[in-house]
Parts: sequence; C-alpha cells; structure tokens
Amino acid sequence: MGYASDLTDSQWELIAELFERRNNKGKHLEKQDKRQLVNAVLYINKTGCQWRMLPNDLPNYSTVSSFYHRAIQSGLWERINALLVGKARIALGREPKPTYGLIDSRSVKTVGASEERGIDGGKKRKDASTI
Repeated sequence: MGYASDLTDSQWELIAELFERRNNKGKHLEKQDKRQLVNAVLYINKTGCQWRMLPNDLPNYSTVSSFYHRAIQSGLWERINALLVGKARIALGREPKPTYGLIDSRSVKTVGASEERGIDGGKKRKDASTI
C-alpha cells in the first residue's frame, strides 16, 4: 500500500531517465530503489514530518536525507523541474524552453522596499531602526 504522495507509474516514467547510473562497462549501478527514495522525499514534502518520523515501510531516514541533500548539490531537483516544465510546454504546443520572461514591476519594487525598511512582526513600527 502506498501513500497519496507516491509517484504513479506514468509519473515515474517521466523522470526515471534522470536516475539511471551506469559504470564504465554499461552495467546499472543501483544501491537503493531511487523511486522509493523520491517517494520518501515527496512524503516528507507533503506531510511536513521530521526525517526521523518517516514510516517504517519507506527507506531509512538517514538514507533519504543523504539522497535528498546529494540531489540538491548535484542539481537533480532542478533537472527534474526543467524536464517536467519542458514536457508540459511541449504538451501545450509550445517550445520546451520559454523565449522570454516577464517580471511584474510591483513585485520588484516590493522586494527592494522590504530590504530597506524591514517589517517587525506584530509591532506597529515598520522601520528597522532601534530606539
């Protein structure tokens, strides 16, 4: 029995190619089931549970944590995102990569203003200076 956050077979097929590792002789190297590791990361993301609170039927929390952090360092999550965005754009009849982007000028101004003055929680004072 799986979890609501688990990848379906068709979802896994979309990203499985990014997890194929081969040694020099072309043989697959798999220490852990990558799909189970991804499912464990998605479970944590969906539920917000602590690493040590992963259910026992998922891989050990230290293995999942190590996988997650190595995937961040290697850029794996960005590659997965780029792959899925490209496939979604193709399905919509667009080019895989956008040709331009738009930035809302209000968003840009808001970021700059918050850096200059800061917001102090529930206090009525909105500047960053101290008394």
